[in-house]
Amino acid sequence: MALAVGTVTIGGPVRAEAADAGVAGTRLAEVPGGGTISAIRVDGTQRIEPSTVRSYLQLQPGEPFDADRLDQSLKALFATGLFADVTLHREGDALVVKVVENPIINRIAFEGNKRLKEDQLQSELQLRARVVYTRTRVQSDVQRILDLYRRNGRFAATVEPKVIKLDQNRVDLVFEIDEGPRTEVERINFVGNSKFSRATLLGLLRTKESRWYRFLSSDDNYDPDRMNYDKELLRQYYLTQGYADFRVVSAVAELTPERDAFYMTFTIEEGERYQFGKLGLTTNLKGLDPETLREKVTFAEGDWYDANEVEKSITALTDALGDLQYAFVDIRPKVDRHRDTHTVDLTFEINEGPRVYVERINVNGNVRTLDQVIRRELLLSEGDPFNTSKLKRSEERIKKLDFFEKVNVTTAEGSQPDQTVIQVDVTEKSTGEISLGAGFSTTDGALGDFSISERNLLGRGQDLRFGATVSQRTQQYDISFTEPYFLNRDLAAGVDLFRIVRDNQTYSQYDETDTGFGLHLGFPLTERLRERLSYSFQQTTISNVPTTASVYILDQVGTRNVSQVSHELTYDTRNSKTDPVSGYILKFGNDLAGLGGDADYIRTRISGTYYVPIPSWDQWVLSFGGEAGYIAGINQNVFIADRFFIGGDTLRGFQTAGIGPRDTSTGDALGGNQFYRGTIELRFPLGLPDELGLFGHAFTDVGTLSHLEIPAANANVVDSASLRAASGLGLQWRSPLGPIGIDFAVPFLKESYDKTQQFRFNFGTRF
Repeated sequence: MALAVGTVTIGGPVRAEAADAGVAGTRLAEVPGGGTISAIRVDGTQRIEPSTVRSYLQLQPGEPFDADRLDQSLKALFATGLFADVTLHREGDALVVKVVENPIINRIAFEGNKRLKEDQLQSELQLRARVVYTRTRVQSDVQRILDLYRRNGRFAATVEPKVIKLDQNRVDLVFEIDEGPRTEVERINFVGNSKFSRATLLGLLRTKESRWYRFLSSDDNYDPDRMNYDKELLRQYYLTQGYADFRVVSAVAELTPERDAFYMTFTIEEGERYQFGKLGLTTNLKGLDPETLREKVTFAEGDWYDANEVEKSITALTDALGDLQYAFVDIRPKVDRHRDTHTVDLTFEINEGPRVYVERINVNGNVRTLDQVIRRELLLSEGDPFNTSKLKRSEERIKKLDFFEKVNVTTAEGSQPDQTVIQVDVTEKSTGEISLGAGFSTTDGALGDFSISERNLLGRGQDLRFGATVSQRTQQYDISFTEPYFLNRDLAAGVDLFRIVRDNQTYSQYDETDTGFGLHLGFPLTERLRERLSYSFQQTTISNVPTTASVYILDQVGTRNVSQVSHELTYDTRNSKTDPVSGYILKFGNDLAGLGGDADYIRTRISGTYYVPIPSWDQWVLSFGGEAGYIAGINQNVFIADRFFIGGDTLRGFQTAGIGPRDTSTGDALGGNQFYRGTIELRFPLGLPDELGLFGHAFTDVGTLSHLEIPAANANVVDSASLRAASGLGLQWRSPLGPIGIDFAVPFLKESYDKTQQFRFNFGTRF
């Protein structure tokens, strides 16, 4: 596909292009042969010394006139790029070199650029002020500017360089730019797909079709590099679905007749779907029975072929062999494809790899971040046996720091054949954030949010944050500091200061104020299991209680101190912490109050959520979640601020604090000492483009809250452990302005005194 998308014209005083050999040949005046050069005279120089010109000549005084060497001299002078014109001729026995120097660029300017800033354009240019002007360099820079506009989706852009002549052989260079309209992708077509629908394949691509709602994205602009990436995305997807013969025959982009948009067409051959056939493991390592490693393979015979699972298995086998002290191994999958039975026999050949050690680790590009912050994420150190699997995981760990725009970990040859050098190249990005926010929720009403944070304080990887959230019901202020590698170990230690004011008048006719500090320490027990220890001391005040409130709230008015130690175990196998599709997370924690202060209790909570993708239903995810908690006072009743409250976001279909023990004479929720709840939810796409971020979900929530400790029996206090349940539908939208959630739930198991709420709405954003 040929594109005529730019014009180039050169004006100004330059008469000929020095790098053009054809022009150079016409500048050699006819020089009669014979005789000896008596002198060399240089005419026309202004900035350049005549001796510099003579240094490029292939002839010197005292040597005979030679046509070939004169031609070589002429070409050598043109090749310097210093001259617009060069002429050699003979005057008697003297050789005269007449030159016209290329001008010097005084200034470079841009006109007509609106979409791209001047510093973006300047960074692409080779030419600079006070550099010699040449036509070749100008043409090259014009092409660079056009390429930059193409990467930004403007293939109709044109660039016309203009030269303004100044005195002293100087010029101003002006690039006149017509940016033109954005060149969008009007339609993407697929030829040859029968196994997967066009909608499914469109969802895989990074490039998107142009739509009005993509005004905040550039993915609907045509980009040749992105199209090549899309080809790889298609290939990877089919290989994970069992189509081992898949290939992209061609990928073509064509301009519309109006030249304002592109049609993209991917022609593919899907081939047949394969299953894993016979699975084998062989080795030449002494003392190793390969069958003991079979359980490390992540797939089984009869499963659909999946290239990702093959890679995962190689990683798992490498790690297992490392644990068995086999530091140098080379695992290669031998594939035997049977097209008649549509099976792939796979044998993992485990052989001894070359004995290579890490000689040195070089870290480059970290101007602000300290070396040790990067090095502590590496699973390899100087002197360790080299391990490819650990190298890949090290790169992933550095990327997860989120301190860098780019991370590239490569290897280079060491000083000896058995040594290698690890090169870690990073490009830093801003890690400080100032954010403002606004939103609305059914629970808290209108809210505002402000925070300022630095995730890489002084380049040490430390996290410092100040935040404030003010809503109609809650005002919260907190300052936190975390050192991720306390005592140079994998210990995340930190301190928190906080003040929280809650208006509970709607549910229980009291206000609560918590002021205090906390200390926490987190560390991994295994790759997926993490422990968190913490201590907090806070002052809790119950105030603003009207005389019409429940007597069980009136008798707790005042201030008390709570000194609490806690721990929490977390086991997490989810594929994503923000948008999980598979895996599960389990949490178990205890709080113990009584080491000083006025409160004495022990509290236990356990929770878990399991995510299951629905086979053959893309983006359909079923999740099962559950949580339970119990608090028991030690020689005293549990204070209202320490009890559990259920409802709202924790039990849809009911108000916040909508279920559990309640004083029916006043309607006040009193909280409970014991609860459990569960949820089943099915998330599903709505048939709309993925980038809209719209998903639906159907759910059923169940739960109960009970076991209130009261000094004496009271007929007005109800406390039932009966099960409550509600079912409903909801909508989730990851909008450009922030997450929006809408739920509609209908309770079908409830008590007469429960407070229900069928409709809930949440909206929040940061800007």
